Amino acid sequence: MLLSQISDFALEAGCDEAGRGCLAGPVVAAAVILPKDFYHPWLNDSKQVGKSHRDTLRTIIEKEALFWAVASCSPQEIDQINILNASILAMHRALDNLGTIPQFIAVDGNRFKPWGDVPHKTEIKGDGRFLHIAAASILAKTHRDELMDQLHEASPMYAWNSNAGYPTAAHREAIRLHGITQHHRKTFRLLPEQLRLF
Repeated sequence: MLLSQISDFALEAGCDEAGRGCLAGPVVAAAVILPKDFYHPWLNDSKQVGKSHRDTLRTIIEKEALFWAVASCSPQEIDQINILNASILAMHRALDNLGTIPQFIAVDGNRFKPWGDVPHKTEIKGDGRFLHIAAASILAKTHRDELMDQLHEASPMYAWNSNAGYPTAAHREAIRLHGITQHHRKTFRLLPEQLRLF
């Protein structure tokens, strides 16, 4: 049973990101404040939820959340400031767009930088333990997958509609055959032997 939140504050935001381990595409983060009594039996870490249930949960969360926002950092920003800093920056941007100032921030993982003077706590595997972090993971994942589907249309050889930019064997073979795009993260190990690609 997932817990509703960490603190006793009325407005506690859950934050999570998607796409951190990908070779291509942005890292996408979400911030969500749920009603105190929110519950859905499917809600869990997005990696534990099938696509059709994720899509349904996205609709429910976006309708029933008190506040929610999604934001991203581009591959160029990831290459410039590294994936950890880009993940945190994407979460900060989501919080900036939330529509209210939360009283407390619960973050999946173990690294975060202060957002203003709002207190925060990181939680390892928090997306499988807290409803609002799980909701943020669902929004981050579904919004990112939708974006990768759009990018796939211009570069279908990489099959981003199925691998979402993750380092599958087929994705790496496509990089070997076709090179890289503006959507690839140049500082990442794109091929096991890291051929000169650019």
